[in-house]
Amino acid sequence: MTAQKSVLQLSVHEERIRKKAWKTVSKCSGVTSVAMDDKTGKMTVVGEVDVPNLVKKLRKICTADVVSVEVVKPPEKKEPEKPKQPEVIVNPVAYWSNQYQYHPATYASSYCPPCGYSRVVVEEPGPCVIL
Repeated sequence: MTAQKSVLQLSVHEERIRKKAWKTVSKCSGVTSVAMDDKTGKMTVVGEVDVPNLVKKLRKICTADVVSVEVVKPPEKKEPEKPKQPEVIVNPVAYWSNQYQYHPATYASSYCPPCGYSRVVVEEPGPCVIL
């Protein structure tokens, strides 16, 4: 079923009946949006709705008639243009033959401080030793 726009003519004279009509229409499955013109009494329902079933439910509350039913076409989605990525040209001379090979030119500017690992060894343990 495709989405459709249905215009219904309702005879709503009281606020209480108008609220019941809104509640009934909004509870129906497939309803996307509801709009009502209070001056003319026309209710516009958009969505995948069974219109005869909707009118049948509304006639229990007030007088309801179908004015028009139109098929709503979904808007066409345009795919956004992807920005062109710059081409990366690799100099084959600068490319390494083995990536895991050490190259001193790569590490010439970096400085690694010497690590100072030390170990303290006590010749005579104290009186409290747990083994």
